[in-house]
Amino acid sequence: MAGGRCRSYYDAGLDLTIDNGNHLLLSGNRAALDYAARIGATDALVGPRECAFDFLDTRSGERWRLRPNASRLPWWIFARDRRVPGASPLDYLGAIRLLRAGRDATIGEAMTCSGLLYERLWGPVLLSALNTEPREASAALAGAVLRETLALGGAACRPLVAKHGLGAAFIEPALRYLETKGTNVRFGARLRALEFSDDRVERLAFVDETIALGPDDRLVLAVPPWSAEELVPGLVAPNDFRGIVNAHFKIAPPNGQPLLLGMIGSLSEWLFAFDDRLSVTISGADRLMDEPRESLAERIWAEVAEATGLGAAPPPWQIVKEKRATFAATPRQEARRPGAVTGWRNLYLAGDWTATGLPATIEGAIRSGDKAAELAGG
Repeated sequence: MAGGRCRSYYDAGLDLTIDNGNHLLLSGNRAALDYAARIGATDALVGPRECAFDFLDTRSGERWRLRPNASRLPWWIFARDRRVPGASPLDYLGAIRLLRAGRDATIGEAMTCSGLLYERLWGPVLLSALNTEPREASAALAGAVLRETLALGGAACRPLVAKHGLGAAFIEPALRYLETKGTNVRFGARLRALEFSDDRVERLAFVDETIALGPDDRLVLAVPPWSAEELVPGLVAPNDFRGIVNAHFKIAPPNGQPLLLGMIGSLSEWLFAFDDRLSVTISGADRLMDEPRESLAERIWAEVAEATGLGAAPPPWQIVKEKRATFAATPRQEARRPGAVTGWRNLYLAGDWTATGLPATIEGAIRSGDKAAELAGG
């Protein structure tokens, strides 16, 4: 399927087209927005006109809306109706240390991972961005995320969601665009091996055929890291991964339900409201991979029903478990990420697991593809 881990598919049980996982973009994701513009899909991404994130503390029932102001000067932390309730302006300064963290530092070493503001803001945001328990995650990667978003002001943090699915926003328009360029897209052809000469890839060995590369041909290899290590001799790539669980419920959201709701103190972490379903994302979900899908659906729906005021009986549901959703965003795994250039002059690497300077995100994946294409002369 086109799109890798960013894709939609028809689920016969729900009779809906759903995403394998929910993805949130921000208005500061310049590469992703440029990509959407190039394939004519800008209108497929929707979100509020200003930076606004709704939260619910599921234990106390308290709700609030985080509203960073558009400019870089963060005066919003002094406004009670814009910041996290119960936190003081000085509390926000702790995250500044992430912007200066070294490559080997963890978030737990760079900032205090406790307290009300961490519990209600930094912890949930960093976990979703890195898909790794923040205390053990790379402070440098966290700093990179903050540097390109919140540090630039609310104008770079406006949330954007593919309201009609990832396929409609990123995949189908791209395939149509490639078709207009005369590109032959093939599916169901597994790459078994690369055949090398001294300094270049000579042939692509598929299961049913071998394709020779001409002297001017360039190859961009965009496969998972474990496949890349099998195909490219001597390649060092991330080898530790973290899972994500997504739950999809076939039910229309109630009136007034925000597009995105952060849920604090619950199993559910982020609740997405689509026209035909409610979807929950749980990051760093290795602990849930062996739990039966039925009990997961019951637990998650109980929280969603309480948060939305919907009935207690769960609607039709689907649980999607991605055991290797992203590489573990730790300093050790960050050091294993290769660049786009390889030891062979016509071979380049792409993927969110390569050295993009960002965690494993759509933004990082697109940047890696842009870089590989630039180096390949495309």
